[in-house]
Amino acid sequence: MTNQIKIATEYITLGQFLKAAEIIQSGGMAKWFLSEYEVFINGEQDQRRGRKLRSGDIVDIPSFGKFTVL
Repeated sequence: MTNQIKIATEYITLGQFLKAAEIIQSGGMAKWFLSEYEVFINGEQDQRRGRKLRSGDIVDIPSFGKFTVL
């Protein structure tokens, strides 16, 4: 099962997504988190906290879960 994260704008950055999904407590933790954990967006590994996520994107973070951006 995938968790769903709804966005009200055209896109959300990966750093903002991590906070919205309650994986990190603050945006400042995004850089550290991305250096410590593998994050896959639509099947491709990406460590850029500024990566734009749009509706339909799938974010997979092993040991944290799979998320769909709506």
